[in-house]
Amino acid sequence: MNYNKYLNHVPPVSEVGFGAWQLGSNTIARSLSEKEALTMVHKAVEWGINFFDTAPNYGLGTSEKRLGEALKDFDRSQIVINTKFGHTVSGGRNYSSDYIRESLEGSLRRLKMEYVDSLIIHNPPFEILDGNKSEHYEVLERLKEEGKIRGYGASVDTYDEMKVLMETTQSQVIETFFNILHQDTARAFDLARQKNISLIGKIPLDSGWLSGKYKSDTTFSDIRDRWSKEDIQTRAHLVNRIKEISGQEEELGQMALAFCLSNEAITTVIPGNSNLSQLENNVNASKTSISSEIRAALEKFYLEEVKHLNLPW
Repeated sequence: MNYNKYLNHVPPVSEVGFGAWQLGSNTIARSLSEKEALTMVHKAVEWGINFFDTAPNYGLGTSEKRLGEALKDFDRSQIVINTKFGHTVSGGRNYSSDYIRESLEGSLRRLKMEYVDSLIIHNPPFEILDGNKSEHYEVLERLKEEGKIRGYGASVDTYDEMKVLMETTQSQVIETFFNILHQDTARAFDLARQKNISLIGKIPLDSGWLSGKYKSDTTFSDIRDRWSKEDIQTRAHLVNRIKEISGQEEELGQMALAFCLSNEAITTVIPGNSNLSQLENNVNASKTSISSEIRAALEKFYLEEVKHLNLPW
């Protein structure tokens, strides 16, 4: 496992992190039991992962609770935790700056921790990203001074969101939507590197499509049922094109994660894990390399065949 710098006051983070959405109860078709969830986290640490991404609304608080329980016997100084504000533990949304402290205190109780390494605003309305118009960053600075967080930022989906956040705030962390089929945010990566901002690559497997497990006739019954039949057929075609370009069939997911990590601006990626086999495959991506030729071909593929489609996430 390789490790990258994250903020200035925490240990380097594993380049393959742990997306803990699936860790919560009732978040996937077959929810993990408490025992399965704890085993998953223990195995992740054993295999070199030390970066964990969670949020209050993941499993309505159960992701944070299970994560805290699983990590309680490990050295906290060697574990890096990112949680969020905005999507609430009850399943609603509250982006009021007056709610930041209350939300964080709830997360800390569930995690059984005195601080988190980073707290980010969870996909907020665009105006909240503008530090010239928002009071949120003053609150976050105070929490940082108090030692309850070590850094802050936001989770965003677009280049424009990244740009305004970086230009108007002192954010140190951005969780950004980036994978082979969604590369537009990469236009902001040079600025992020200039400002020494840590980038967390979210949805690196495009909600499972880039693992290669879905086909044109796949049907969905969970959160993934948001795709129309046409969306599914389009994505299946694009995934087949990626297999042709990369020459990867069996280990497509590892190649997809390696593509994200080949961009030096990306600090860590946070694929989800619904079982130990998936976790092991994700961890093995840190041992996978991607040639400059294939990376360039996949970037060209995005520009010429994907960008104009405006794929729904």
